[in-house]
Amino acid sequence: MSDRFYFRQLLSGRDFASSDPMAQQMVNFVYALGDRDTGEAVLVDPAYDVAGILDVLEADQMRCTGVLATHYHPDHVGGSMMGFELEGVAELLERVDVPIHVQADESQHVCTVTGLTDASLVTHRSGDIVAVGEVEIELIHTPGHTPGSQCFLVNSHLVAGDTLFLDGCGRMDLPGSDPEQMYESLTTKLARVPGEAVLYPGHRYSTESSATMAITRERNIVYRPTSKEQWLMAFAN
Repeated sequence: MSDRFYFRQLLSGRDFASSDPMAQQMVNFVYALGDRDTGEAVLVDPAYDVAGILDVLEADQMRCTGVLATHYHPDHVGGSMMGFELEGVAELLERVDVPIHVQADESQHVCTVTGLTDASLVTHRSGDIVAVGEVEIELIHTPGHTPGSQCFLVNSHLVAGDTLFLDGCGRMDLPGSDPEQMYESLTTKLARVPGEAVLYPGHRYSTESSATMAITRERNIVYRPTSKEQWLMAFAN
């Protein structure tokens, strides 16, 4: 499966949307996960430049068969942010008719932000599997940054959106965020992810673009507290 597994990590403002100041400032990662044998791929959090992202797939002789959304913020799925209108899943659906996979608690937020209807979305619970050809992607519900944030585990790759970065974790001072839920997500929901799995975050907030979970757990400040009480004292305010 490792030979057949297709994976691309694309940086906004560099690999696509190269002339977009917002894309350059936000340094979002978009991911493509797929099956080389069937040519199918899903895009994780396509935003800013839908055509440019689809061009990458085409150059790799892959085709988009779906979208996985880590959470509803416009820099991940499109919509209005800081006075800017960002491209995202709505514009992608104008080009390809594919399902948008979201966590069930996130569906209404995605509709509000993007203007899509429920008919465009496929809702999921934690532990669901999305198959792309013969490649199986496990969805892990990790609330904290938003109520329906989710991570994707596939072939020893953990695509974590804004739940976990190489340094720090997603903001917890935004509407719908919850520090207690974030603690549980980091220490319980993601605890089963093996140390050799590689973390791929939603933004490039570090010099490196990825790191193993073992290294992340050793170096990341969010894993230093030894109790929930200590964690909340350090990060809840």
